[in-house]
Amino acid sequence: MTTEKERRFVGQRRGQLIFALAFLLVSVILLSLIGEQTRWVNKTKFFAQPRFWPAVSLGLMVLFGALHLRRLPWWKNTRYDWWEVRKWAAVLEYAGWFMAYVILVPVIGYLPVTLVFVPALSWRMGYRSRQMLWISAVFAVLVVILFKGLLSVKIPGGMIYEYLPGALRSFFILYL
Repeated sequence: MTTEKERRFVGQRRGQLIFALAFLLVSVILLSLIGEQTRWVNKTKFFAQPRFWPAVSLGLMVLFGALHLRRLPWWKNTRYDWWEVRKWAAVLEYAGWFMAYVILVPVIGYLPVTLVFVPALSWRMGYRSRQMLWISAVFAVLVVILFKGLLSVKIPGGMIYEYLPGALRSFFILYL
C-alpha cells in the first residue's frame, strides 16, 4: 500500500532511486579525485584558484545528490526501474558507434568509413528499405564532398591510402 508521501510525489517514479544513487556515486568519485585533477596555486586570489570553482560545483553536486536521495519516498527497485535503466543504456550504443567512427576514419579514410556508417546507422534506426539505404549512401557522399571539398575541413587521410600510387594517394588524402 502506498504512503501519503509516495502519493504526493511529483514526477516519474521509474528509475529515480537508481539515478539518485548513480548521481551521488559519480559526484563523490569526482570530488575525491579533485586533488589529482586540479591544483592550488600559491600567490593567487582565493576565488581565482583553479581548484575553487570545481570544488564548489562538485561539493554542491554531492550535497544535492544526497538531498535528492534522502527525499525519495521509496527505497525499493521494481522491474520498471530496470527497464528505465536499459533505456538509458541504449543511448550508450550510439556513443559506441560514434567512437568506432572516430577511431576508424584515420585508419580506413573518411569516405569509406562514412559510406559504411551512414547506411549502417540508417539500418539500425529502422530505415531498412532499399530506397532509404540508397538515400543514406548518397547523403554520405554529399557530406564528404561538402566537408572535404567545399569547406576544406582538415580530416586526416586514412592509413590505407599510403599503399596507393603517388598521384592517386594525394587525391585520396586531399579529397576522400
